[in-house]
Order: sequence, then structure tokens, then C-alpha cells
Amino acid sequence: MSKLFSFSGTDDFCPGGSIYTNPKESSLFLSLGRHVDVYFPSRKRSRISAPFVFSGERFEKKKSSIEVLPDECLFEILRRLPGGQERSSCACVSKRWLTIVSNIRSNEISDNKTTQALDLNYESTDKKGGDVSEVEDEDVAGGYLSRSLEGKKATDVRLAAIAVGTAGRGGLGKLFIRGSNSSRGVTAVGLRAISRGCPSLRVLSLWNLATVGDGGLCEIAEGCHQLQKLDLCHCPAITNESLLSLAKGCPDLTDLTIEGCANIGNEGIQAIARCCPNLKSVSIKDCPLLGDQGIASLLTSASYSLSKLKLQALNITDVSLAVIGHYGKAVTDLSLASLPNVTEKGFWVMGNGHGLQKLKSFTVKACRGVTDLGLEAIGKGCPNLKQFCLGKCAFLSDNGLVSFAKAAGSLESLELEECHRVTQFGFFGSLINCGAKFKAISLMNCLGIKDLNVGLPPLPPCESLRSLSIRNCPGFGDASLAALGKLCPQLQNVELSGLHGITDVGFLPLLESCEAGLVKVNLSGCPNLGDKVVCKMADLHGRTLEMLNLDGCKISDAGLVAIAENCRLLSDLDVSKCTITDSGIAALACSNLIDLQILSVSGCNLVSDKSLPSLGKLGQTLLGLNLQQCKAISSGAVDLLVEQLWRCDILF
Repeated sequence: MSKLFSFSGTDDFCPGGSIYTNPKESSLFLSLGRHVDVYFPSRKRSRISAPFVFSGERFEKKKSSIEVLPDECLFEILRRLPGGQERSSCACVSKRWLTIVSNIRSNEISDNKTTQALDLNYESTDKKGGDVSEVEDEDVAGGYLSRSLEGKKATDVRLAAIAVGTAGRGGLGKLFIRGSNSSRGVTAVGLRAISRGCPSLRVLSLWNLATVGDGGLCEIAEGCHQLQKLDLCHCPAITNESLLSLAKGCPDLTDLTIEGCANIGNEGIQAIARCCPNLKSVSIKDCPLLGDQGIASLLTSASYSLSKLKLQALNITDVSLAVIGHYGKAVTDLSLASLPNVTEKGFWVMGNGHGLQKLKSFTVKACRGVTDLGLEAIGKGCPNLKQFCLGKCAFLSDNGLVSFAKAAGSLESLELEECHRVTQFGFFGSLINCGAKFKAISLMNCLGIKDLNVGLPPLPPCESLRSLSIRNCPGFGDASLAALGKLCPQLQNVELSGLHGITDVGFLPLLESCEAGLVKVNLSGCPNLGDKVVCKMADLHGRTLEMLNLDGCKISDAGLVAIAENCRLLSDLDVSKCTITDSGIAALACSNLIDLQILSVSGCNLVSDKSLPSLGKLGQTLLGLNLQQCKAISSGAVDLLVEQLWRCDILF
């Protein structure tokens, strides 16, 4: 101790030499002066966990050690994870990890023995814990999961999340994308994630995606070889290159829909036809570059598999229709619309091609080439045609319609819309000359239909007709309606809507002529029909009537009383905009026969809060109640009904 206090700056603190044997370890000494060293023994290095470090004069945020790893290393780590759920959990760490995980292909996942052992252990743990049932695994094993993105939710990040999330649950089977985020829309990056993570994808639908081009669909073609259904609508950046890649990568394609893709033409369709032998359904609309060459290749290559074909707003000519008539041997459903370059010759050649022997449903709209001559040829050349729909055919007349009805012996349903040259003579002529299988006829917006000025001669009845629909044909009146009743005694479904020319005088004979019993009756928009018709209908057909629409008719409480007393099978009743009151609603509620499921009193201003108890009683069977525009019903009463009728959907 005395030496310590007598120490001077020129003396050695330790005369025996350095206290540390290794002079090279000078870092273990803390210098307090020229002759003073304090010894610090070595110890374990402290772990630095501070989030910030000093670098020179800057204050920087410290990166975690895992973030220092390059993407290649992270890729190798993540692909060696034992199961899909672990990879999904890691994808939630950051967008960077999500991007890396979503780019791991299924065949790149490590399959070493350690991973397999961990997989087995994980599966056994799940089964014991009950987190994942065997039934669920079987349901999703084939890629039956379905996902849909719309509007702002349609981004690359969400697609990557879907690819990772569904991979651990059996795989994605269906993907629908409608629209795109304006600032971060779907691109090839998102579709690349789907391609690599969802090899089981079978259905892909892309609508209104301006940011998706050939790169994205080429990725799909490279990774989704099981694709069967493809729907491309209003994707302007997609060209023939996409279809070429899809044809090579997805040979199992069966359904193809293309609409509003201006850069797709003959080359792409030819590639699909050449490489996809199992095509069953093709729908193409508004593709100006597509012509006869593409359609011809499609029909000739898929002659024995293509069953549904829809062509609309295309620049094809009579050549395409000739090819359809000759090679459409498997076509059962055909739709042609807005084909301005197709003439009468095209339809005539198609009908005489004798290739449409299996055609069952045929729709033609807005084609100026439809004439009497072509229509007769179609009737003769399609012996199994059952459903025929004609719309906006300006050159079709009564003669062509009657000739078609005579030739089409298997016809079951005929629909005419905006065929203004067809008159009442063509209408009744088709009914008289149709075959024994004819069941339904529909007229809509046909301005050539006028009321009969003279009575029809005795005609053989059309015993097979079951359904009659006449909508918005202003010339149709009582005389035609009465004649229909005599001509069609087996009617069961009647729709007469928007007809101001029919009254009780014309409708009553129809009711008396129907022998089978009416089941569904729609008289909406017929303001000249009143209680007399309803009472007679309830009396004669109450035992069979199931649906009755009287929207806009002159119906009062007397009509509701007749319905309540006779219509025991009625489940759907619409008396909107009628002059019914609370008494009529009470009559329905007091009936022990009627069990309504749907009731509409929309726009009935005489129905008030007093009907609340009656509506509550009806609500025991009601599933839907429409109280819109009922000004005498308060919102408080509706709130009580909503609380009381919790099983019923109420519109107010």
C-alpha cells in the first residue's frame, strides 16, 4: 500500500514487467496515461440489439441480419420448408418474402428425406389436433378452390397471396379477375405468381384488364397445363402471341370465350384449333381482325368435338356459314348475331350443307341475311332443331315463318323479337303448321302484329302448346286473344305483359277455353284487366294456379278475396300498383287455404300500418315481401316487421 501512495509518474507500476504475458494482446489494456495500464479480462462478446448504429457522423437504422441475405439465399431457404402452411406463414412477413415464396414452382420444392419426414410428422400432428380434416383435403386436392378479385382488390400482391395461400390447401382451381386497380393493376408479375404456385388451375377469367398483355398469359401457358376454360373479355393488350403460347401449353382447353380483344385474329384462333383437339365451346365477339380463315380452321379441326358456337359482331362472310353448315357435325347450340357481311346465300348454303344434324338450339339476331328462303333451308337442314330464336330480322315475313314451321318437325320453342314484317297471319300460321312437339311460343316487340279484323275459319287446335308469351306488342287485342283460347286449349303458362289492347272481354274466353288448368299467369302492365278476370281465373284455375302477377292491373279487394278463397296452391302473388286496401290484405291473412311465399304490394298507397298484424300472420310462410313505395306504411312499422319476420326478406 505504501508503494501505491508513493508512486511517481516515472516509476513502473509493476516492476516485474507486464502483467499480461502476451504483449500482442494490448487491446485488453485501458491506457490511463503514459505509464498506467488497467487490465480487463476477456469475456463473451455482448450481442448488439440496438436498432440504430453510428456510421461516422450519420445515424442509421440497423438492418436485421435476415434482410442482408440476397433473394437467392432466401429462395433456397424457403423452398426447403416442410409444408405449404409454413411457406404461407413466411409469406406474411413482408412483400419481399411474399414475392419470393410466390415464385417457387411446385417442382422446385425440396423433396429430401428430412423434408419428407417433417411433412409426415406435420400431417400426423394435424390429424391428431383436428385442424385439417381428411375430408377437406380430399375436396381440395384436385384444385377445386375458387377465388375472385374485383376492382381495387385486383393487384399483383393479392394474386401472389392467393398463389401462396391456396397452394397449401390443395391448389387453386378457378380464378376470376374483374377490372383492375387503377394505380397498381394486375400485370404479368401477378399472373407469373399464379402460374408458378397454381399448376392445378382449370378455369381462368379475365375481364377489363388493360394492363395484362401477352407476357402474363405466356406465364399461364408455361405453368398451368391443366387449364380447361379461358375467358378473355376486353383485354386490349392481348394479341395472337398469347393464344399461340396457350395452344402449346394448354392442350386440354375445352371452353374458350374471347370478347372485345381487338388484337386477336386468325393466327391465334388457328393455333388453338390446331393444338386443342378437345374444344367443346367457343364464343367470339367483337374481334375485328378475325375472319373466315380463323372460323374455317376452328370448324374443320374440331368438327367432331365442338358442340357450342357463338359468333357475334365479326367481319365474317358467307364462307364461314358454309363451313359451319358442312363441318358442324357435333354442334348442338349455335348463336349468330350482328354479322353484317353475311347474306341470304350464306344461310341458304348453311341449311343445305347437311352438317347440322345434331343442332338443337339456334339463335339468330340482327343478321340482315335472314330471309324467307334461308329460313326454310334451315328448317329442312336441321331435323333435330328444338329451340329457335329470331331477333331483329327485318326481311323475314309471314311466308318464311310458316315455311319454317312446316319444315322443322322437331321444333319445341319459337321466339320472335322485333321481327316487324311478321303479322298475325304468320303468327297463327306457325301455330297451325307446327309439329306435335311444339310447346312454347313468344312474341316480343313485334309491331307488325295487329288485332284480327275478321274471324278465323275453323282450324285444327294446337294441342301441344303449353306456354304463350306476348310482350309489348301494342297491336295485339281481344279478338286475337279469344282466337288463341280456342286454338290452344292446353295452355298452362300465360304471359301477356304491356298489352293495353286487351280487356276482360277478350281474356275471359281464353280462361274458359284452357282445359289443362293455368299454372303461371303474368298480366303485368295490362291496365284494362280488372277484378272480373281475377275472380273468373280463381274460380276456374284456383286448383292449379301457382304464380300470379297483376302488377298495374285494375285490381281491388274483391280480387284478393277471390284469390284467398280459391287459390290453395298459390305461392307467388304480385299486386303492385293496384287499388287494394288493408281489407284485402286482411282477407289474404284470414284464409286457411293460401300459403304465400312471395308477396309484392309495391306502390299500393292504400295499404297502411293497419295491415301490420295481417302481414305478420302472412309472414309465417313468407320468404319475400315487397313494400316499396307504400307511402301509407311508416318506417317504424317496417322495423317491427323486420324484427318479427326474421326469415323473410323485406324490401322497403
